[in-house]
Amino acid sequence: MNSDESKPIKKLSTDSYKGVRDFYPEDMAVQNHIFGIWKNTVEKYGYQEYNASVLEPADLYRAKSGEEIVNEQTYTFTDRGDREVTLRPEMTPTVARMVAAQRRERPFPLRWYSIPNLFRYEQPQRGRLREHWQLNVDIFGVTSIQAEVECIQVAYDITRQFGLKDTDFEVRLNNRKVMNYVTRDVFKLNDEQAHKISKLIDRKNKVEAKVFADVAQEILGDVADKFLTLLNSQNFEEFTSHLPQTKEEHEGLREIREVIAALEKLGITNVRFDQTLMRGFDYYTGIVFEIFDKNPTNRRAVLGGGRYDDLLSLFGGDKVPAVGFGYGDVVARDLLETYTSLPKDIRAADLYLCVMNASHFDYAQDLAQKLRTKNIKVSVDYSGRKVGDQIKTADRLKIPYIICIGDQEVASGEFKIKNLVTGEEKLSTEDTLTTLN
Repeated sequence: MNSDESKPIKKLSTDSYKGVRDFYPEDMAVQNHIFGIWKNTVEKYGYQEYNASVLEPADLYRAKSGEEIVNEQTYTFTDRGDREVTLRPEMTPTVARMVAAQRRERPFPLRWYSIPNLFRYEQPQRGRLREHWQLNVDIFGVTSIQAEVECIQVAYDITRQFGLKDTDFEVRLNNRKVMNYVTRDVFKLNDEQAHKISKLIDRKNKVEAKVFADVAQEILGDVADKFLTLLNSQNFEEFTSHLPQTKEEHEGLREIREVIAALEKLGITNVRFDQTLMRGFDYYTGIVFEIFDKNPTNRRAVLGGGRYDDLLSLFGGDKVPAVGFGYGDVVARDLLETYTSLPKDIRAADLYLCVMNASHFDYAQDLAQKLRTKNIKVSVDYSGRKVGDQIKTADRLKIPYIICIGDQEVASGEFKIKNLVTGEEKLSTEDTLTTLN
């Protein structure tokens, strides 16, 4: 006997890889519902859909997303051509590359959106997995704050579509220009200190207050207390009161005021300045924003984005102003569960043909094809089981109507259509059946 044949066969696990999901039909119904909300909303604003490969050179993320992202949070490997490749953790560098490649051929401003599959090697938790889909919305070629206002308006509209009222969430705003002004001009930090404190601020709500204060003390030394006072300000007015008198001239502060005022004119009044909002990516250059769900069940950012005017210059040529945001499907599903309900209509078809005898398969198949030309979704049971079992299958599949095909139906060309929900039956023929309602 061959030694290999004597070895017991190892059973493969039916579990999916940690941090990713299998999408059974009912899950796909939810996913399609989320995608439908996203697409319908952004297309009302004139955004066009694009896509790209899930594989990108690792240097693309190392250059602008940050070394930490590549080294600690990505699936990066060397391919057979000895090239370092990354499964994309985000879409912004990819769309920047694509726009840069055709900047001379495209009419600006560009309004693009995509729903890519993204990968992050991190600890799975509520609202965050290692693989997810994300709506990305970007506008290119607009230097004014109207680009920020439009992106926030789109994000606000989407969030309302998930069932949230204005009292359920906040639009939080900050500006990287302001934080650069604070760290470099007001507190005179060098580049290394400014970078460290920025990364610390981005983690402020994820660490204990004492730990945060101790690390800030190590970075800032004598000015730590003043910096923490500024950072703990309760609103925009208190924050600016701690800045020098020349603050009124600062562009970043002016932009925050203008964005808030413009949003209020559009009826979006649940906007709040948040000086701790940094958005972790290094490429942001101006306004940054997020929508924050205040419900205790979620209590987290459901989307985030901002202005990144310098990113396209990485590929050579002139800068192209850009603003965009990302909205993940995992947290979108959480919103549906919290504020409305998950879609329940997951029926596989409109009509189920139960076939009593194998000799009638051809007739059933022909009937199904004729009905499909009338935009009726038809599923045919070729199992040869008892009719009662076939009807049970239709019911489990949530298919509302059935027709049973037997000798009488084949001979007469007439059949009864039964509504499995109400029990109602009606007589019809191939020619008279144009709708099931």
